Amino acid sequence: MHVVRLDQAPAYFPPEHNDMRCLRLQGHEAGPAETLWMGMSHLLPGGHTSLDSSPFEKMYIVLEGEVTISNGEDEVALRQWDSCRIAPGEGRARRNTTNRPATILLAMPLPK
Repeated sequence: MHVVRLDQAPAYFPPEHNDMRCLRLQGHEAGPAETLWMGMSHLLPGGHTSLDSSPFEKMYIVLEGEVTISNGEDEVALRQWDSCRIAPGEGRARRNTTNRPATILLAMPLPK
């Protein structure tokens, strides 16, 4: 068993993440993992990422607030407990268009 307390979760700084605070909850520098890692991002009002894609499937769950996700063609506002899958190679951009902070959980596979 490997436990990561939120107050000890290491920050990470992905490119093109503006007005966001990203934390590793499991995997990478947060500890051992064989197949996937998990992160949590806090988005300030106006916080956003640019539209980008990756070769990995991604799963998002909104824990608090509202986060708008776009794949470059479709756009959807996710609210608390809503989730979204982004396919490998599919574009994704996230943004907080509200005046309240939002928190989103990310789970994705580790690179092989």
